[in-house]
Amino acid sequence: MIFTVAIDGPAAAGKGTIARAIAGRYGFAHLDSGLLYRAVARKALDGMSAEDAARGLDPSDLSEAGLRTAAISSEASRVAAIPEVRSALVHFQRAFARSEGGAVIDGRDIGTVICPEAEVKLFVTASPEVRAERRWKELTGSGADTTLDAVLADVHERDRRDAERATSPMIAAEDALQLDTSAMSIDEALAAAAAHVEARLPR
Repeated sequence: MIFTVAIDGPAAAGKGTIARAIAGRYGFAHLDSGLLYRAVARKALDGMSAEDAARGLDPSDLSEAGLRTAAISSEASRVAAIPEVRSALVHFQRAFARSEGGAVIDGRDIGTVICPEAEVKLFVTASPEVRAERRWKELTGSGADTTLDAVLADVHERDRRDAERATSPMIAAEDALQLDTSAMSIDEALAAAAAHVEARLPR
């Protein structure tokens, strides 16, 4: 069965949590496309050009430790705005999305650019303040020394870059179900997402 669930939205909105849960519930493969850009960002921070890093990316690069630090998050947003980087990673994502057995991909442009033919599209969002607090708790919980104000400023900056970049800006697909998780529990968000998927699964 070829069945793609495309989940887009800004950082810390909950799309990754929803994507992993949907993949687990239906036995679909899952790809966090942000890891592709984080892996490229890590190589770029190590001195490689972002374009070369994207062209030579290996699946094993996605499992490296330390891809979710604040520095890599910021660099990932920067390299994701480079057209040559995005182009190099398109084929990888499209092949994954249409692989046999079903797939869930979360990112910024999955439903609009990578897989516009996806059977299910979700756009998961939340207010910048809520997202910043979630991200701050995640970072400080892992030992990072940062402030909520600094994280909020980073959220605003990442949103601006993601929305204003010339190539594949972050926008909701016209046929995407929009989920604002600002005031939703995880269970409520998952229930809404699962109901949308369920309605579109082949009978």
